[in-house]
Amino acid sequence: MKSMLFAIIVGSRGFFPGHLAATGRDDMISAVEKAGHKCIILSPDDTEHGAVQSYDDAKKCAALFKEHLDEIDGVIVTLPNFGEEREIANALRLSGLKVPVLIQATPDDPEKMSIHWRRDSFCGKMSACNNLRQYGILYSLTKTHCVDPLSDEFQDDLGQFSATCRILGGLRGLRIGAIGARPQAFNTVRYSEKLLEAAGISVITLDLSEILGRVSRLADDAPIVLEKIEAIKSYISIEGVPHPAIIKQAKLAAVTEEWMTEVDVTISAVQCWTSIEENFGVVPCTMMSMMSSKLMSSACEVDVCGLIGMHMLALASGTPSALLDWNNNYGGAANKAVCFHCSNLPKEFFKSYKMDYQEIIAGTVGKENTYGTIDGSIKSGDMTFIRVSTDDATGRICGYVGEGRFTDDPLETFGGAGVVEIPEMQKLLRYICENGFEHHVATSFSSVSDAIVEAARYLGWNFHLHDGKA
Repeated sequence: MKSMLFAIIVGSRGFFPGHLAATGRDDMISAVEKAGHKCIILSPDDTEHGAVQSYDDAKKCAALFKEHLDEIDGVIVTLPNFGEEREIANALRLSGLKVPVLIQATPDDPEKMSIHWRRDSFCGKMSACNNLRQYGILYSLTKTHCVDPLSDEFQDDLGQFSATCRILGGLRGLRIGAIGARPQAFNTVRYSEKLLEAAGISVITLDLSEILGRVSRLADDAPIVLEKIEAIKSYISIEGVPHPAIIKQAKLAAVTEEWMTEVDVTISAVQCWTSIEENFGVVPCTMMSMMSSKLMSSACEVDVCGLIGMHMLALASGTPSALLDWNNNYGGAANKAVCFHCSNLPKEFFKSYKMDYQEIIAGTVGKENTYGTIDGSIKSGDMTFIRVSTDDATGRICGYVGEGRFTDDPLETFGGAGVVEIPEMQKLLRYICENGFEHHVATSFSSVSDAIVEAARYLGWNFHLHDGKA
């Protein structure tokens, strides 16, 4: 997991014990470092106790943060006592930082309520939030109103906040590679490049013919091809797969990743159905699976918005994600469904898997043109699901997110498939259909829905959190 750099503001008010600000500063530094992160913070040489209590302190704090403007991932405001709420807001405004802000207040001890120990952080947090709201500064809250920075509970708060910061940082200036045109039959994956661009996300397009042209000029024994063949063999068993299909898969992977490096794109959405099979004679699934496994998320059918959901999950959890279909009911189980793709799922999703041919497309283009799919059963475990969409009618980016689990329920089929169980799933399905969301959904083995909802709030995206309660 990526180590973060947090800017820390220690709030303190002169009426309250200064020693609490001093120890509170040390405690927050310890908490951040325990989580594996680094921090930028005023020292006791800069201001009294290293806290922000005056406008001059706010200016000093802002100047320090400006020196690291492009490095800071988020801000933590710690209130070991009531705090000077206006100067906290001033420090943030003057710094020019546009990153998430977490507000933490340290609880009082009922046995230490004398003038020498009383904090009043419980009250001070409300005042700090009020001022930030007045200043138009978005902020996040800990799960409990007051929480000890040295507690396990705060480590959980910090973990969620870190995930939110990773999502925001990972989407800022994101460049997506869209390789090929949207398949004619897939109106459902239409999206607005303009809405994404307005959100700071650029889509870099490439015609599929250019990829295939590069492939045609690449020799079978080129070093980059031989390197990719070995990478494929290390990634998955190729037993029973014709060698020409492996060469094609290796060439496709080589030129795709080479182009991505050239144009500086991080993730990709690739045309598949059925142009690549008809014009090149292979499915791109293995290449895409390998990229997603390396957290270079890759989505099929040029589903750019589905890809963004995959990327958000990967950023939040630090684990691979996949794009699946909400595909079948599972008997009469109202809270279960079959999730499926042909598939390009990363190998981390499977309890068992193999490279094979793609049975659905094979009936149209011939078995020999569809080798390279990753076939297997999805393992059980907790999961988060997400769908991102661009809503041209409202001019907003929207989506939904929730949590459930992949089960061990038996399922005999082809492709990459598993059974999911989601509380109140019929309510979710109704929401999807009533609001016209796509049939594709991104998933990962994680529990990060809260971090995603929080990130969407900072982004100004209209996101729905599925409520699994009856």
